[in-house]
Amino acid sequence: MKYAYARLPEDIKKSINMGMFQTAREIINRLLTKDIPQDLKERLEYEIERMERIRKDYNIPEDEARDILKKEIPGFNDSMFRDWVRKGYLDFIIIDGKKYFYRRFLWNLLFLCKEEPCIKIKEKKNRQREKMRASLREHIAQIESLNTEGYVLPRRVHVSMTVRLKPGCVPDGEIIRCWLPFPRENEQQRSVNLIRSTPREYILAPPDHPQRTIYFEQKASSDKPIEFKVEFEYTVYAFYARINPKDVKQYDEESELYQIYTKEQPPHIVFTRYIRDLAREIVGDEENPYLKAKKIYEWIIRNMTYTYVAEYSTYESICEYVSRNLRGDCGFHAILFITLCRAEGIPARWQSGWYANPIADGPSPHDWAQFYVEPFGWLYVDPSFGRGWLERDMRVSKFYFGNIDNFRTVFNTDIMTQFHPPKKYLRSDPVDNQRGELEWKKGNIYYDCFEYEIKYVREQNQH
Repeated sequence: MKYAYARLPEDIKKSINMGMFQTAREIINRLLTKDIPQDLKERLEYEIERMERIRKDYNIPEDEARDILKKEIPGFNDSMFRDWVRKGYLDFIIIDGKKYFYRRFLWNLLFLCKEEPCIKIKEKKNRQREKMRASLREHIAQIESLNTEGYVLPRRVHVSMTVRLKPGCVPDGEIIRCWLPFPRENEQQRSVNLIRSTPREYILAPPDHPQRTIYFEQKASSDKPIEFKVEFEYTVYAFYARINPKDVKQYDEESELYQIYTKEQPPHIVFTRYIRDLAREIVGDEENPYLKAKKIYEWIIRNMTYTYVAEYSTYESICEYVSRNLRGDCGFHAILFITLCRAEGIPARWQSGWYANPIADGPSPHDWAQFYVEPFGWLYVDPSFGRGWLERDMRVSKFYFGNIDNFRTVFNTDIMTQFHPPKKYLRSDPVDNQRGELEWKKGNIYYDCFEYEIKYVREQNQH
C-alpha cells in the first residue's frame, strides 16, 4: 500500500467525512478520467473500495439498532438512546443521509458506558468468561513460581481451521486462490506438523516467513460452498524473564536488527510530530530502553479503552487513530506500543495469531507485540491484556510487560508483508492474516463472501 501516503483531495475528504459517499464516488470517478499521478490514481481506486468496506461494517439501520437495545437492555427507552448518542457511546456513522450503526455497536456500548444498565449487562457477560480468566490466572501463577526463566511450560496443541466460500460469490468453475494462516517455527513455537488438508495439494511458506501461510487452489461452485481446511499441531511455550534494568545495555544502532525494527512502516507505523511529542512526554528524561518501554506500556494500559473496531483496511493510519481517540482493539494497542517504542529508538515488532485458552470452545484472533533489549533479546508485551487485568489483578497486568503465556498460536511477526506465493490483489486485511485470504482472477474475495471456523482437536501439556 505504498500509495497510502497520497492524501485525498479536499472535496473528496470533506464529502466522506460528511457521509456523502455517493458524492465522493462521483468526484473520484471524474478525477480518474484525468491524467493524474499513479499513486493518486491507486489511492482514489482504493478509496472506492474502502467506502464499500465501511458500509459492510456499519450495516445496522437505526430502527434495527433500537430493537437490539430494547432486547438487550432492560428498561431501554428513547431518552437513554438520545443520551448515549450525545455521549458518544453508540458507534454509528451517517451514510448518504441515514444513520448506520457498527455491527458490534452493542459491545462497544458496554465497553464505554459506566451507567447502571450497561454495568449489569456487562457483569452478566463477564461471568461467562470468568472460568477462562481463572484458568489464565492459575497458568501465570505457575509460570512465576518456576525457578526457570526463558521458554517454559511447553503445551502441545492440535487445531483445525476451515474457510467456507459461499456459493455464487465467484462464477462457477473459476479458480479460487486461498491463503490460510499456518504456525511459524521459532523458539516460542516448535515441532509444527501438518496433519491433513483440503485440498490435498498445497504450498507451505517457509517456517520463518513473517506471515506464514498454507496456500491452496480450488474451483468455485455456483450451488455449494467450497471448503479450504487445514489441521495442524504445534508445541507452544510460555516465556518468563526477570529483568534487572541495571543490566540493560545501549543498542548498537548500526546493527541490522536496530535499523529494521526502529523504522517507520507507513501508513500504520509513522512518526508524526504528534507521535514523537507523545512518546517524549511519556518517557520524559528516562534513558534506559527497558524502563522507557515500561513507561510506554503503563501509559497505554492506563489511558486506553478497549473497543472493537471496523476492519483494519478502512483506517488511514492506525497509530494516529488510536493515539488521538484513546480507544481500539488489541491490534490497535499493539501498533501504538510499537510506534511509540520505535519513535524512542527501541526496537519493537508485531506478533499475532490466535489466543487459545484451553478451556474455551476454540481459539480466536489476537494481536500483541515484542520489544528488544540488550543483552536479553526479544521480550513480549500484550497491552490489551495488561489493560484488561489492570483493575482485576495487578500481578497479571504486570506479567504482560516482558512475558507471555502459552495460550497462543503465532502466525505473524510483521505487518503488511507479502504472502508466499504472492497475493495479487489488495487483501481483506492488509495488516496480517488470522482468518484466511481469498481471491480469484478478477479481484479479492472479501470477508462477507466467506466464513471461518477454528476448533480444538486435542491438546496436552508437556512437562
